[in-house]
Amino acid sequence: MKLFQKILNKLNGLHYSQEYLCFANNTLPQQLHAYLVQDQQIVQDITHSHLFVGYCPLVFAFSVTGMPGHIEVALSNRVLQPNEKLNPKDALARLQLALIKKQQHEGSYFFYYEGMKGSHQFQSAFRQYIGKIYNNRYNQKPGNVFLHDNLYKQVQIAYAVPRLISLITVGGNDLFNLFPTDLHGPPDETHYIISLRTAGKACRQVMAEGKLLLCQMQGEAYKTVYALGKNHMQEMKTVNNFPFSGLLSENFRLPLPQMAISYNELELIESFVQGIHTILLFKIVNSRQLQQGANTLVHIHNSYATWRYKNGLKGNYLMR
Repeated sequence: MKLFQKILNKLNGLHYSQEYLCFANNTLPQQLHAYLVQDQQIVQDITHSHLFVGYCPLVFAFSVTGMPGHIEVALSNRVLQPNEKLNPKDALARLQLALIKKQQHEGSYFFYYEGMKGSHQFQSAFRQYIGKIYNNRYNQKPGNVFLHDNLYKQVQIAYAVPRLISLITVGGNDLFNLFPTDLHGPPDETHYIISLRTAGKACRQVMAEGKLLLCQMQGEAYKTVYALGKNHMQEMKTVNNFPFSGLLSENFRLPLPQMAISYNELELIESFVQGIHTILLFKIVNSRQLQQGANTLVHIHNSYATWRYKNGLKGNYLMR
């Protein structure tokens, strides 16, 4: 590593060497709450009712109706009630977002918002400035998605809420692919949204097949799951090339990966392109729970993990 790069790494204030830190979800106490805010007042807690489905640009999805064209989301470590005034010191991060698309399917409505601006207090202004220099100097390289200054802050904020890392199986006729996703979630009980990079082979495979198997994974599977990230750009292969368990899903008969906790069989309804992403809306055909009480694999960004460390909050991280 070059000397200047080493100096920046020393000065950025980040406590952990990895940008994203894995853990089993219910092993991390005192997680942040996400709130919809209007005129400095809490409208509602959206911690579990928003989906993070894009990072270039940043895209959140909701199935909550009656939302305006522009919204503000605040992250706080405090439990706040609707109509309570938001004290600026309690807002560890803020995101401004604008409505970009509406969808409707079988009586359900979905609303997509793009990030316009983000700010956070996970690090001091000086530490964030050092991070900006590093980002501009070393992250603009072939094969890497470069996130400009404020977009990078928006992504740090979005990943301060633990994001579920699941595995997708796609294929048939003895050829399959298996790859991870963390840009996904169910907006309601009958639909599912997944975002994939438009340029990836995995995205083209899903579009061609029109269906897939999505599995939530045990925390202990973190090394295997991360190692499968390269498969977004790989062709389909035979089953012996993947860590499958030998079990098949109930309806689609697609192979389940080892250490799967639960699964959803999904059928593609429609899709649209936003930035580098193809955002896909699915119908949930079938869901099954395979294990009870298992901890699901999630991850957060180093900037928030560092804030936790400096504030004495434990983190049972699984270092790769």
